Amino acid sequence: MDFELTEEQQLLRHSVERYLADHYQFESRKRYAVEPRGWSLIIWKQYADLGLLGLPFAEDYGGSGGGPVETMIVMEQIGRALVLEPYLATVVLGGGFIRLGGSKATQAEILPKIAAGELSLALAHAERQARYDLANVATTARRDGGGFVLDGAKTLVLHGDTAEKFVVSARLSGAQTDRNGLALFVIDATASGVSVRGYPTVDGLRAAEVTLSHVRADASAAIGEPGAAFPLIERVADNAIAALCAEAVGAMAAMHETTVDYMKTRKQFGVTIGSFQALQHRAAEMLIAVEQARSMAMLATMMATEDDARERRAAISAAKVQIGRSGRFVGQQAIQIHGGIGMTMETKVGHYFKRVTTIDSTFGDADYHLGIVAAAGGLIAA
Repeated sequence: MDFELTEEQQLLRHSVERYLADHYQFESRKRYAVEPRGWSLIIWKQYADLGLLGLPFAEDYGGSGGGPVETMIVMEQIGRALVLEPYLATVVLGGGFIRLGGSKATQAEILPKIAAGELSLALAHAERQARYDLANVATTARRDGGGFVLDGAKTLVLHGDTAEKFVVSARLSGAQTDRNGLALFVIDATASGVSVRGYPTVDGLRAAEVTLSHVRADASAAIGEPGAAFPLIERVADNAIAALCAEAVGAMAAMHETTVDYMKTRKQFGVTIGSFQALQHRAAEMLIAVEQARSMAMLATMMATEDDARERRAAISAAKVQIGRSGRFVGQQAIQIHGGIGMTMETKVGHYFKRVTTIDSTFGDADYHLGIVAAAGGLIAA
């Protein structure tokens, strides 16, 4: 297969890489992190000017009609720069639901605002009892006249404390873990009955606990057919995992490069530690782990648009397994080679490791996805 990027894709990669190199140095990131939103609104607007926020959306809605490969390119650079802005939450997750399941009217209302940097979204789906089960939803939606009333609580809503709108999952019918009976709604963050409590996460990003108490939603707020939302939830989650795999590869590659650079300058016993064969072997093993992860991230990207849900999920889960294992190995070796300084807040290698560790647990860790691959009979049929 041809894995070469097209000329347009190469230009996209170079432009994003150059922009982040100029505007997202480690010290700059520290300043953005202490802004009121936990990220830079100015940088967010510049992403819009570069066309990044509308990348996967149709041209009719202010986008450029990009696909999973373009998202992979951007997310890898986001991982390298440890970007704080809500690209995954708004463009990949929230925007993904609107793009794939929203009505024409909803798309026309929301997608151009995302592309212009005027609106941020957050997915309010995870619940405390659910762990990694996408179908485990206790939040309820009951029909009331021509609309719905939502009640429940959502946890770990990525960038939920700064989102203007939520994509909320709720159960119309069935048992708590049934795949049937789920619905999705677009809810304003300031709607009556919506309560949001934000907090920082271990990787430097932000999340929120969202409570819904008798929140009213018009019929037009529904995404797709109410009661049949699970296939859409699973598809967007798989797209998000593919994007996270690319982000993790970017972070791992940066960890490896940073560690090799450190080995060339740090001296012990009068010589650079890079001259020690044992550490050279470690650096080589780190590179192998990064490239294994990169290959699986490419597979996840190619499978993100697969219509066969079982085949898509097996491939995406296999990629998530490798990403989790590679991320842990590369991070541990990077910290170990850096020594005590690798654990300090002043050294970026520790921040990379925190982000990769968080990615491993987002939408299911390596052990969880290994179970999915095993249940599917493996990635490659016997």
